[in-house]
Amino acid sequence: MEWKPLTTPEQIEKIKQDSQQHPVIIYKHSTRCGISSMVLSRLERAWNSSEIPTADVYFLDLIRNRDISQAVAATFNVQHESPQVLVINQGQCVYDASHTMVSYPKIKEQVLDLANS
Repeated sequence: MEWKPLTTPEQIEKIKQDSQQHPVIIYKHSTRCGISSMVLSRLERAWNSSEIPTADVYFLDLIRNRDISQAVAATFNVQHESPQVLVINQGQCVYDASHTMVSYPKIKEQVLDLANS
């Protein structure tokens, strides 16, 4: 899995633009949360880039980048949670899940559904 660090407000605009061509995934992580660590480990073990090769995957460390995390929540009209995954398509958040509901099979399902629609 190749994470792209999400660290600047300009990247949020790039995510919106890129999502016009293909889905973009944002994973919000708290380095102070045991659940975040568990979910991250589970995601990284399960991830198979060959199954969803067209999706860009961003990693947001919300402890270091709280302002970016808040901007993501405001831009995509989602409640701030951690851990949290967002699937962005056509500039909109079309799927979000948090805590133990974050799972690779659900992310893959969402991305593949978008590719087939």
